[in-house]
Amino acid sequence: MARARLRDRIAAAAVARAAADAVRVPRMLEGRDGVRVVVDGRRLTSFSSNDYLGLADHPALREALAAAAASHALGASASAVAGGRHAIHAELEAALAEWLQAPRALLFGSGYQANLGVVQALLGVGGRDEQTLCVQDRLNHASLIDAARLAGCALRRYPHLDAEGAARQLRALPGAPALLATDGVFSMDGDVAPLRALALLAQAESALLYVDDAHGVGVLGRDGAGSVAAAGLAARDALQLVTFGKALGGQGAALVGDADVVEHVAQHARAHVYTTAPSPLLAAGMLAAVRLARSEGWRRAKLQALIVRFRRGAAELGLPLAESFTPIQPLVLGDNARALAAARVLEEAGVWVPAIRPPTVPPGQARLRITLSAAHEESDVDRLLDALCLACADTGARIQPAHRLVAAEAAR
Repeated sequence: MARARLRDRIAAAAVARAAADAVRVPRMLEGRDGVRVVVDGRRLTSFSSNDYLGLADHPALREALAAAAASHALGASASAVAGGRHAIHAELEAALAEWLQAPRALLFGSGYQANLGVVQALLGVGGRDEQTLCVQDRLNHASLIDAARLAGCALRRYPHLDAEGAARQLRALPGAPALLATDGVFSMDGDVAPLRALALLAQAESALLYVDDAHGVGVLGRDGAGSVAAAGLAARDALQLVTFGKALGGQGAALVGDADVVEHVAQHARAHVYTTAPSPLLAAGMLAAVRLARSEGWRRAKLQALIVRFRRGAAELGLPLAESFTPIQPLVLGDNARALAAARVLEEAGVWVPAIRPPTVPPGQARLRITLSAAHEESDVDRLLDALCLACADTGARIQPAHRLVAAEAAR
């Protein structure tokens, strides 16, 4: 039988993407000032960023980078275990551990890289007869799913937010060393994992609980310490992944938790051992961001007030928002074409919210993933609501123009 040509497979996939309105074309930002962005020459108000605390453009981060540049190189020049670990890395790890009240932290280049390294180090199969288990929420981030598959462990997934389902999956392989992994805040839905129930389950089943808190740290919990702290849990109850590309406004990640477990990951995670350490300059910027996120609680207070304002306004307008009280506010529209059309209407109104389509979300759940930031003002939220009235007029919801911007547009 003739071998199928890889190029034919690639061409067929391109045709299928186009037919399903699933082609993703990254838009280029030509400029950014907080939540104001320039795209294709147009100045828009962005509701698509994960910069929840408005720190990405903070002068203190720029100053920290500039100061570090006077005494550090741009790159670390080697892996952390082969001469690439700098003093600023240790300082950032110590600051993260203190913030989250944990014994130890370990830096990684990204959250994706960290998840691959952590799951491989903890569950990597060393022999043909060895079996380990990773139990995960069905809506976990792709990096956690990929990590379990690459580790070679048994992967069992439970219905979203269902702690009883997690228990059934853990008990299906009672003798295997197990990791119970979940997002803290789910990136596409904005809801929060039932961490107290999962922590009790992990303890009862002698499993480790691992929380990818990319969208929780900085936003939830005591001084922004994340969803683990918000659930009333301590560092001994869960390993926690902190990412720097969301509320902290930068790039990179860290594993935070029990000292022995973190040391094991440092020794065995291929994604840590066999890659260049993070940039010392970025580490300096992230250290400044951690200090701001901890100390400036007004950012979280303002963010929560904006979330309440947006949800109240959306309810008055009949917009069918998902149940979320985090900065992630999804408006599920169903098919890809409808989500793309709504995003275009928003852009014409001066608001930038790209459409999110499968495979990022399940088929039939294309959406506008609206994200709020402490850098927004109340007037920005009102403008967004007005634009959504126009964009979602074909969803079947009972939407009536209720803000002055819509009235002004209608009068033109």
